[in-house]
Amino acid sequence: MRNPNAGENPENSDRALSQSFTWKKFMALLNRAKPNMTFLIIGFIISLLSTGISLVIPLFTKNLIDGFSLKSLNITFIIIIVAAFLLQALTSAISSYMMGYMGEQTVANLRQIVWHKLIDLRVPYYDDHQTGETTSRIINDTTVVKSLVADQLPSFISGILSMVGAFVVLFWMDWKMTLMILVAVPIMALLMVPIGKWMRRISIQLQRQTADFNSLTTETLSETRLVKASNGENIEIANGDQGIHNLFQTGVSEAKIMAIVGPIMLLAMMGILVTVIGYGGIRVENHTLSVGTLVAFLLYLFQVISPATQFSQFFTQLQKTKGATARLDDILEQPTEDLTAGADVDVDGQTLSVEDVSFSYQPDKPILKHISFEAHPNSVVAFAGPSGSGKSTLFSLLERFYEPTSGRIKIGDHELDDVSLNSWRGQIGYVAQDSALFAGTIRYNLTYGLTTQVSDDDLWHVLKLAFADQFVHDMPDGLDMQVGERGVKVSGGQRQRLAIARAFLRNPKILMLDEATASLDSESEEMVQRALNNLMANRTTLVIAHRLSTIVDANKIIFIENGEITGEGTHQELLASHDLYRQYVEEQFNK
Repeated sequence: MRNPNAGENPENSDRALSQSFTWKKFMALLNRAKPNMTFLIIGFIISLLSTGISLVIPLFTKNLIDGFSLKSLNITFIIIIVAAFLLQALTSAISSYMMGYMGEQTVANLRQIVWHKLIDLRVPYYDDHQTGETTSRIINDTTVVKSLVADQLPSFISGILSMVGAFVVLFWMDWKMTLMILVAVPIMALLMVPIGKWMRRISIQLQRQTADFNSLTTETLSETRLVKASNGENIEIANGDQGIHNLFQTGVSEAKIMAIVGPIMLLAMMGILVTVIGYGGIRVENHTLSVGTLVAFLLYLFQVISPATQFSQFFTQLQKTKGATARLDDILEQPTEDLTAGADVDVDGQTLSVEDVSFSYQPDKPILKHISFEAHPNSVVAFAGPSGSGKSTLFSLLERFYEPTSGRIKIGDHELDDVSLNSWRGQIGYVAQDSALFAGTIRYNLTYGLTTQVSDDDLWHVLKLAFADQFVHDMPDGLDMQVGERGVKVSGGQRQRLAIARAFLRNPKILMLDEATASLDSESEEMVQRALNNLMANRTTLVIAHRLSTIVDANKIIFIENGEITGEGTHQELLASHDLYRQYVEEQFNK
């Protein structure tokens, strides 16, 4: 099974997450979700009222049994009993709804916080985490928190109120019998503490395996064409079966815990019930306790036992939530991009300067080494060199997906770090080798990210500039044609021309082309190149080129090998001075 935490021991990761949980973090997480305190307070008050009514009913029963006679069953007494039952049911329902609403709203707010965080996370986070694992956290882990806050917590609060009220009345009725019940409390606690720790470890393991399986299915299904083209069905079936088996084994471990917890709680409660009935029966026989008091005592005891049996579910869910909290907190502690920090700078007519920039993903493995160059306004600067030499990484630095390890990048007189990301990226047009499209319409993909309304005339205009208007016209739904997931319903050349049209619509001042024609056939390449020539006019353009024929007219060509600049100049200058560039030209032009 493909492991999203490749190179990392999952058990060590689980142990670290388990140890990272603190109640302070859990409460801070809930506080960030801003629970509706009005609903919580009103629900709590109504729950108190409901509990008070439920505590009165056994006293009515006691008086009815001890002083039973047909004369006592008058219509007023019956109305009072029925009204008490109805009012208790109504207040209980209202309280449960308000507490549940508060819980659902809290978790919805939490999901929004996590979602906003995920969108704002820096690119390096996604380099180290598979998409399926991340989506598992926002879906599965928040569902675990939801189950506690929205489902278990309201029952727990009402149960606590019921138990406390019942114990107060029980002490008032007969403190000796009540002490017999309280003896069981520390015994239950001693039994539940080690089970709770076991449950937390199992829960974290289950959540990790769920994330792993989610990653596997997401990746496999999104790359189904690669799977089928590579005859990889049997491999993926085996990977999926292994993931399902892991989930099964961990689920069985969880079932074992639940199988232990339930009987322990039931045995303890039944032991208390039998003891109370036995001891109370002796007291009734000795005339030191009335039958009505014993019945009322048993009714109050049920008000203790019923919530206590639910508490096992609450504490089990609480252990699961500890694991989910640790995983969510791990995301929320990650550094994010601040899109608005810095100045809004108009880059039109400004020179882009890269000064002695070095970069490495890992400290001991440099990717770029002391890169320096300038891109003057309205010029074309091309980058050539062997695959893996660092050209695309340089573009990622210019897009500010990463920060240089050393050196600096400037636009005009401004340090790039001092320019807001919104301002900088809003003035850049980027066309990649395999430009991405979202599942949706052509219109949606062209206007994606724009905050202003765009007319159909404007859309057709940029499509024409990108030589894409004809094939869009020929589609049954035109601009409302669905392109499918990642644009699978359009060809590679069409996808590239749509990406170029999207760049036209943004009217960028700096254009970045990352091997935009490398994966196309000759016919598509010619059409896309014509569209690119239109787009490059009167803009500062940076080009990564695999096919050198597309950059022979560049104002400057920079040749990069092993992360270092080994040659710089025009096409003719490099032909005369750079052996490897001349070799590349001869290989490509003499075919």
